[in-house]
Amino acid sequence: MELQLALDLVDIPQAKQLVKEVEAYIDIVEIGTPVVINEGLRAVKEIKEAFPHLRVLADLKVMDAAGYEVMKASEAGADIVTVLGASEDMTIKGAVEEARKQGKQILVDMIAVKDLAGRAREVDALGVDYICVHTGYDLQAVGQNSFADLLTIKSAVKHAKTAIAGGIKLSTLPEVIKANPDLVIVGGGITGQADKQAAAAEMRQLIEQGA
Repeated sequence: MELQLALDLVDIPQAKQLVKEVEAYIDIVEIGTPVVINEGLRAVKEIKEAFPHLRVLADLKVMDAAGYEVMKASEAGADIVTVLGASEDMTIKGAVEEARKQGKQILVDMIAVKDLAGRAREVDALGVDYICVHTGYDLQAVGQNSFADLLTIKSAVKHAKTAIAGGIKLSTLPEVIKANPDLVIVGGGITGQADKQAAAAEMRQLIEQGA
């Protein structure tokens, strides 16, 4: 089980400082959609250059023209690129084809997908690397989480690795670990803590005990 740090509300210098604090405890750094909007793919490039030993995920949430967007993210140094599960099959296929050419990986974000099990089976058949259940900020604000959804996709997916994102913190991490995803994605559960290093260290310890 791997741990991904999601960076959403930071600029590039803040992102570097944050990763520096917790790099010993994480496997993947996510350059979140808000960072890409504010800073562009330069954020991916600079984080990859500063921390070459970590994998970097570009959370582009691709919905169209996937081959081109995956190519550009790969050129910037992204190891993993996100595509929306709600996008067309041809879009996901294009993303997978380009990722294979570049030696990169595709994570499909199932945010807002209604038939999770059905779509997870379809997406799995397209050869993606990860399928992620994701409760977005807007639903987190009204108390929703992805824990039940993770069990749904785990029962449907045969080939891809499974991932979970959205509102995970130390108090809820044991419940997530029980469901045994391949990748746990944490944002504010680390970045919003006074002692970010301690939070990341404790999460890593829980994951290693439970994995």
